[in-house]
Amino acid sequence: MFRVRLLRLAILLLACTSQGSAQFAHTEHKQIVDAAGKPLLLRATNLGNWMVPEGYMWLFQGGPQSFGEIRGLVVELLGPEGAAAFWQKYRENYVTQEDIALLHRAGFNAIRVPLHYRLFESDDAEGFQLLDRLIAWCRAEKLYVIPDLHAAPGGQTGTNIDDSAGYPWLYQSPQEQEHLMAIWRRLATHYRDEPAVLGYDLLNEPIPHYPKLAQLNPSLEPLYKKLSGEIRKVDAHHIFFLGGAQWDSNFSVFGKPFDANVAYTFHKYWTAPDESVIRQYLDFRERYDVPIWMGESGENTDEWIAQFVKALEKNNIGWAFWPYKKMEKPSAVVSIIAPADWAKIVEFAKLARGTGHAEERLKARPEQETLNRAFAELLENVRLQNCRVNAGYLRALGMKSDLAVAIGKDQQSH
Repeated sequence: MFRVRLLRLAILLLACTSQGSAQFAHTEHKQIVDAAGKPLLLRATNLGNWMVPEGYMWLFQGGPQSFGEIRGLVVELLGPEGAAAFWQKYRENYVTQEDIALLHRAGFNAIRVPLHYRLFESDDAEGFQLLDRLIAWCRAEKLYVIPDLHAAPGGQTGTNIDDSAGYPWLYQSPQEQEHLMAIWRRLATHYRDEPAVLGYDLLNEPIPHYPKLAQLNPSLEPLYKKLSGEIRKVDAHHIFFLGGAQWDSNFSVFGKPFDANVAYTFHKYWTAPDESVIRQYLDFRERYDVPIWMGESGENTDEWIAQFVKALEKNNIGWAFWPYKKMEKPSAVVSIIAPADWAKIVEFAKLARGTGHAEERLKARPEQETLNRAFAELLENVRLQNCRVNAGYLRALGMKSDLAVAIGKDQQSH
């Protein structure tokens, strides 16, 4: 442990030397602290469905779930040019300066941002333009940003959330691992001198709980070590957030910390909202003298969320609930109002896909005017001023809930 502390000191000295007067949040024993060394309890939300859309947040239960599947549906319905224009506008409208101002006013102090690797394949890629703009807004509102690689090359889960081919090839493919290293080197080089970036969540929810994938567990920490070593070649400042196996729940895959500026993150959904479900992580924190962070939870009742927040904060665990914004459902900070004809698109999306089903799909396809109108309306509805703030959800998180003025009082009755 003494050697780890020496390494932490060396990293901090390097950070101060290379960046002059700029300071960075970092870990100090069991806590995350700000640049001045003051303990920082993270109260965050996740910008899910922005750079990595998910089918359930489009009401596509029984239909396309991954971003690739949703993207295929949009191309089918709007055409290649129309789809390209739609996605560009969607990413512009989904998160704006007004959204970040709302989060600041509500009382959040951080934002976790799910990233898709395809948006960061070059130094001037669209993802950097979006993330740079977001970080500038967050810097102005004094919010920290935690980039989270939600969709990694090769797939870290093999499920819809990483937009992969259906199997987590990342752990067995040298090519995909090198691709992963390249993505994070590019991200770390770009943001190494940005104090508003709190740290890097290296892989979201690696290795699902499916029994056949348990054999991959021993590969996770070695991959983290390799990736961390590559990032440290260009970035000595930022915290690494490491999630356990089985959807960020299993910390038994970890040994002693291998970096001096590291925190460990877990996710919890649909469990008892009390200390019993976090005891193993509290024990891990004590054993290794490192911070822990709850990076995702939610999708539950306001009562459940309020109880879980109480349990987390009683044990000095910061959190990031999921998500900030999604369609219709109240289990988010704000809800998007579904377009008038969205039900027709939802029903069409449930039909069997593939060219072998082209005739049936053509028979059921809504009129093009209806499709164009629905997607155009969606682009307007995702704007904050057209969304509904969920006061009960904010109260459950302990945030300020009287934010009607932020989006117009008339929207509260939507």
